[in-house]
Parts: sequence; C-alpha cells; structure tokens
Amino acid sequence: MERGKPPLDAPTPQRPRASWHLRANAIVVGWLALTVVAALAGDVLPAPRWLLIHVFLLGAVSTAILIWSEHFTVALLRVRTPPQRGSLTRLGLLNVATVAVLAGVSAGPWQVAAVGAALVVGVVLWHAAVLIRLVRQALPGRFGHVIGWYVCAAGALSAGGVLGGLLAAHVGHGAVHERLHAAHAEVNLFGWVGLTVLGTLFTLWPTVLRTRMSDGTRRASRVGLRLAVAGLAVAVGGLLVDWRWVALAGLVAYAAGGLAALAPLADALRRRRPHTGASWMLGAAIVWFEVTVAANVVVIATRPAAEVAAALEPLLPLVLVGFVGQVLLGSLLHLLPAVLGGGPARFKENAALLERGWPVRLAALNLGVPLLALPVPQPVTLLGWALVLGSAMAFVALAVTALSRARLTSTGPAVAAEEATGVKGGRTWRQSLPALAGVVVGCLLTAAAVVVATTSVPGPSMVAATGSRTIEVTLSGMSIRPAVIEAPVGTVLTLRVTNADAQRHDLRLATGERTPMLASGQSATLKAAPLGEPVDGWCTVAGHRAAGMTLRIVPTSTAAASQPSSSTGHTGHGTATAGPTRLDLAAPMSPGWKPYDATVKPAPGSTEHHVEIRADDTVIQEVAPGVRQRVWTFNGTMPGPVLRGKVGDVFVVTFVNGGTMGHGIDFHAGATAPDGPMRTIQPGERLTYRFRADFAGAWLYHCSTMPMTQHIANGMFGAVIIDPPGLPKVDREYVLVQGELYLGEPGTDAQVAKMRQGGPDGWMFNGTAAGYDHAPLQAKAGERVRIWAVAAGPSSGTALHVVGAPFDTVYKEGAYMLRTDDPGGAQVLDLAPAQGGFAELVFPEAGTYPVVDHTMRQAEAGAHGLFKVSAP
Repeated sequence: MERGKPPLDAPTPQRPRASWHLRANAIVVGWLALTVVAALAGDVLPAPRWLLIHVFLLGAVSTAILIWSEHFTVALLRVRTPPQRGSLTRLGLLNVATVAVLAGVSAGPWQVAAVGAALVVGVVLWHAAVLIRLVRQALPGRFGHVIGWYVCAAGALSAGGVLGGLLAAHVGHGAVHERLHAAHAEVNLFGWVGLTVLGTLFTLWPTVLRTRMSDGTRRASRVGLRLAVAGLAVAVGGLLVDWRWVALAGLVAYAAGGLAALAPLADALRRRRPHTGASWMLGAAIVWFEVTVAANVVVIATRPAAEVAAALEPLLPLVLVGFVGQVLLGSLLHLLPAVLGGGPARFKENAALLERGWPVRLAALNLGVPLLALPVPQPVTLLGWALVLGSAMAFVALAVTALSRARLTSTGPAVAAEEATGVKGGRTWRQSLPALAGVVVGCLLTAAAVVVATTSVPGPSMVAATGSRTIEVTLSGMSIRPAVIEAPVGTVLTLRVTNADAQRHDLRLATGERTPMLASGQSATLKAAPLGEPVDGWCTVAGHRAAGMTLRIVPTSTAAASQPSSSTGHTGHGTATAGPTRLDLAAPMSPGWKPYDATVKPAPGSTEHHVEIRADDTVIQEVAPGVRQRVWTFNGTMPGPVLRGKVGDVFVVTFVNGGTMGHGIDFHAGATAPDGPMRTIQPGERLTYRFRADFAGAWLYHCSTMPMTQHIANGMFGAVIIDPPGLPKVDREYVLVQGELYLGEPGTDAQVAKMRQGGPDGWMFNGTAAGYDHAPLQAKAGERVRIWAVAAGPSSGTALHVVGAPFDTVYKEGAYMLRTDDPGGAQVLDLAPAQGGFAELVFPEAGTYPVVDHTMRQAEAGAHGLFKVSAP
C-alpha cells in the first residue's frame, strides 16, 4: 500500500465491519503486549519458555487468525457477513479457552488445561463449519480456492489441540511423550499457522504490493494445498509412530506444497518491489518460512522422533519471530489503517503513524532473529531479545495510539448524525462493550494466572503451595547432582542449575520447564509448579539422558519411588533391555556400497604432517549387509583416516567440529596434557592438536567427549601408525580396525543400554560387519603381507587370526613378540581394547583365506573377512 493512498475500498466513517474489527484487533494487540511482558519476565514465570510461546501463538496469533480468516472469506466470496453474535461468541470462547490452557499448565490442575484444549478444538471446528457454510452460499468465483487453506488449517489446530490436551494430561512418558510433543509442534506451527498464512498471502501479498494476482494462482493454490496437507498428515503420523523416514517424506511433500504456493508470490514480486513496511515485513517472513521448513527437514532427517521436539527448540526464534511474528505485524500494519476508519484523511494519518520508523524496526527484528537462534554468548542473546522486543514494543505503542485515536473519533459528529437520522450501521461501541469487556477480562485473567503462579499462591489447583525451597543443581560428568530431590507435597521448588562440565548441557523437566543450553560455567533458574507427583528431569543432549544424566523430584509421601529414572523406566522402553539383533551377514550389500579402503600407504618422507579431521555425526553408513544407520565419524568414515609417520615426526591436526553436538579428539600416540587439545568443542568450533610421535606402534585415536563409550561405539575412532625404526618393506600392507556394532539411533536409551550391558549387535572390521566377505582383500601367493590391527572397542579386544596362514612376525604395543628369523610362529595377534600392533605372513598358495577374530562369538557376529589370494 502506498503511503497516503487508501485502498480502493477505503472505509467510510462508522462502517459496521470496521467497528467490529477495530475492537477485535485491540484484543490481538493486548495479547502481543502480554507476550512482551512474558518475554521480559523470563525465569520469574513457571515454564517461561512454554508460557511465552503459547501466549503468543494461542493468544495473539490464533485470535488474529480467527478474526481475519472469517473477514477474508466474506470479502473474497462476496457473501453476507455471518451474525456478529456468533463471531463474538467464538472469539470470547477462544480467549477463555486460552486462559484455561495457560492457567492449567502454569498453575494447575492439568484438568483445567485439558478442558481448555478441548474448548479450543470445539471453537475452531465451529469456525471451520462457518467457513464451509459461507463457501456453499457463494457463487463460483476466482478466490474460492483460498478458503480451503483456512478450513484445512482449522483441521490442523483441531488435531494439535487434541495432542496438546494429551500432553497436558501427561499421557505417555519418555519417548512417547516426546513424540506427542513433536507432532503437536509440527501440526500447530506448519498446519494452523503455516496453512493459514500461505492461503492468505495469495491475495494479501499482491494487495500489499499494489499489483495484480498472477494468472496461475488458482492452480498453484490447489496443487500446493493438496501437497501441503497430505505431507503434513504423513509427517505427523510418522512422528507419532516413530517412523522417521515416513515423517521425512511427509515433510518433503509439505515443503513442495509450500514452494508451489509461493510461486505466484514470486511472480508478483517480479512485477513490483516491496515499498512499504508491511510489504517488507511480509517478504522477510516468507524468507524465514523457507529457512524454517528447510531446517525442519534437516532435523527430521537426522533425529529420531523422540528427539525432534528438543532439536526444534533452536529453530523457534525463526518460526515465532522471523515467520509468524512478522506475518502478524506486517498484516496488522497493512490492515489496521483500513479498519480504523475515519475517511481518506484519517486513513493516511494512521498509515503514516503505524509505519513510523519501519526500516529501523524491520532491521532490528530480523537482526535479532539469528542472535536468538544461534549458540552465541549470553550477552549476544540478550542483545537479540532487546532488538526483537524493542521492535514489538514500538509497534504495540503505535497501535495503541492509533486505536485510542479511533476510539475518540467514534463518538464524534459522524456518530451523532447517524443516531439523529436513525440510520443504524451496526452496533455502537457502547452496545458491543459487554463482549469486548469479556475478552479484556480474559486477558486480565491470564495476567492473574501468571501472578498466582509466580507468587506461589494456591489457585484452583488440586495441589496448594505449602512452601518454597531453592535447590542447587550441578550438571557434570554425565550426572545430575543431586539425582533425587525430595520435598513435601505442595512445595514450590526453584532449581539453580549450573553446568560444571566442559561440554554443554541443559535440564528439562517432564512438566515442560527447561533451561537453555548451558555452556561450561553458565547457570540458569527453573521454577516448578507446586509439587504434587513425581517429576522426572534429564539433559536433552543426544545420549546424555541414557548415560545417566537424570533427575527425579519426589513428594516425600512417595519417597519409595525415589530412584532416578533409568533406561528401563521413564522412556519406556522395553527395547532397552532387549538382546542383540541377529544380523544376516550373508545378505548382499546395498547397491553402490564401497568398502573402507584397508590398504596402508607408506609413511610420507616429511617429518611434519598437517592434517584436518572433521567430526560429523550425521553420516549414514552401511554397517552390515543391507543395514544402514546414522554413525558419528571423523572425516565422514568409520573408522576415520589412517595417519602414518615415523618416530620423531610431528603431527599438526586441525580438528573441526562439523557435527550437531560437542566432540573432542584424543591421540594415544602423543604425549601432551589433555586439558587443552582434548577438550570438547562445540559445533562450528575448531582447535589445533599438535603432538610428536616419540614411540612406534599402532595407536588408537578417538573422540574424547563424554560419554566416551557412546562416541567411540558410534564410530568416532581411527588408527595412527608410527613405523618402528628399520621397518622392512613388504609387498602389501593392510589395516584392520576392529570395533563393536550397536544398532539403533545413536544416543537412544535402547542403544545405550546394550553398551552398558556389553551386548553389541555385532563386531566390525573397518566399520562394516562382514564387509570383507563381500569385498575380499587381495594378495598373491608368495607375497609378504603385513596386517596392522587396532582394537577400538570400546569394551572388547580381538584375537586376530588368518585361517591357513600362520604369522611369522608379530609386533604388539611397541615391541616385537616374534621375528621372521625366530624358529616359532604365532596363531593370533591378541589385543586388549585400545591396543595395536601388526602381524606378517606369507600365503603359501592361491586360495581364499578367512581373517577372523578368533573370539568365535565375535567372528560369527561380523568380525570376519576374506583374503582372496591369486597365483603369483
């Protein structure tokens, strides 16, 4: 919209619909103000992050959607406006339901929140029914396709409300609860909000740009809606049943639908560039939407369903501020001047007022979004909050000023003339005051609920606060101390959480409260609701909960249940104690599979070796015939690259964390204080690890981050070969790094339980069980072959044996155990976990020679390969 130029249908004074939207949008502004208050209150509130999100989404955004989707439906279909009483009732009920949800979750009891969620579902289904009835009343037209987006969005919120009610009722525990949480977030953000916004932009975007709609809009809308709705349904279903690849396929379909819907918007943008604050905000929101969907695809592809909700946490600023917030602000910036009324002069004045300083507000808000999303120091995060909240507060102040002006003019001469002539354009401000008062009371009740929760005054909860306690909680060494907190029923606990570990941790309670991710030395405060039943807490970093970072808060009356949750408790999982999976090692490898190159190149001639090693915990690798899973790697392979040198050589290793969590590295071949080079670094960080190889041998290197068992067992290991002085040349050299195979998503309770019990699903040479059965190592009869071996474990060694070919040379842990001129021979090279060495042999004739770990249980479970020996 050009400043000073009202739209073609600019309102005349006292138009009934304008009066209605004036009052309705005051409610949205009120919720935005409460959002700012909740953000500023921070940890003073119970479940502050949850409360902030739901005040904004369920309060401000949902109210705006209810108002404007009905308004646009009427305008686009050119049908009679539905009875205002019904609209007011739905709006009032939605706000009452929102208050119930906020109060029930923050102060209890949960039944209040569940009833509120049910009421939200009822209101939105009623709203959908009204829209469908309007479509049936209308004549066929150009814009009917848009209404389908609103109806499907209402269906999405109905599903999200049901899931939210289940979460409020504490249905499901552990992984089940987290899957419900993930599905709830996806269907609400990308269904209720995403579908509504995409549908609205078909007409709003060209209107804001002051250009015509694209010719292919109707077709793009229909194709996009079908893809988006079907994809979202599949994605949510996949998350609920823990079928990650199904969920990923659904989300990709949703993304394709979104791109189809955005195509006409891009066409409009080519014809007319953004020129107002509203157009720039909506354009920026579209960009953040695309970024959010792409990031969401990556999260679903790399995380199990039970971890999706936690992994989406860093993306919330992108969704809530970058996308949803800017759509809401941009829409109000464009629409408010029209609904405020007062004629062209007043329209021009209000438009100028609301767009005052918009470039600064736009820049501040969009600069603040990445500062809130990225893992930056706390002062930088605070700067992000200041930028975002400053922009929001500026709009609220300007909107309140405009609304106040409209309120004053609504009692001016035009109204007096209307009353004098007896011409009724609709309800006056005074006549609609009871409905507006009801909504305002709802907002005040929300604020009251916040006050009740923060001051520990018992409300309608079944558990009254009987006192308060502050507990110091420390996160360190894969544990939470204290692991059990006991307190009388009704106690309001404040947890002062400090991360005393080198790597990042957080603390999340099953009731929803959580700290931000804490760097070493950082602290945060959690305030829980009055204690009524046992509450579990845990660190959300992948694998940390399963490794023992759990907490249990127990009312003293149920102290018998005070043992902290373990892998067999809160997360559910009968699979956690299940035995190893039986692998079909004779099955064919997948098409395109390539074995790890076991050949070893001679040591380089230089004495200083510069190497870059990159941690990557998102690699998918075939770990057994036909079995592919995510592994944690160095340089994208399991094991990592082989480093080779001679005694006295210097290695300068640049270690880069390209993963999604903290990682470190430990070279056994070097002598150095571990404090610096072996420390855990965060994603995107790097360090330089310099060591001199003073001793010969076959050495292990591995990830140094705790829990080390998980990082090694999931693939973060490799070999360093330092040649003994005078090492003779041989015809062929191979390296076999033996490791244990644990199937399942890395870090899950079921996988970690098998590690603790010492029950691998298999054993591997160079990252694939029985891989060299399918791609045999090559040699010729009469050639001398040297086999370097390292036992990576993490918990079992190896007894390396070649069937049909005894060893005549054995070197183990820096010393020769057998030389070629000795009269004896050797059957195995036996290595404990982390030990290394080599053995040499000469194959007597052509044939196929198995190479195995002679611990036969391990050989039969994958530590098995073949040498294919040809004639000389």
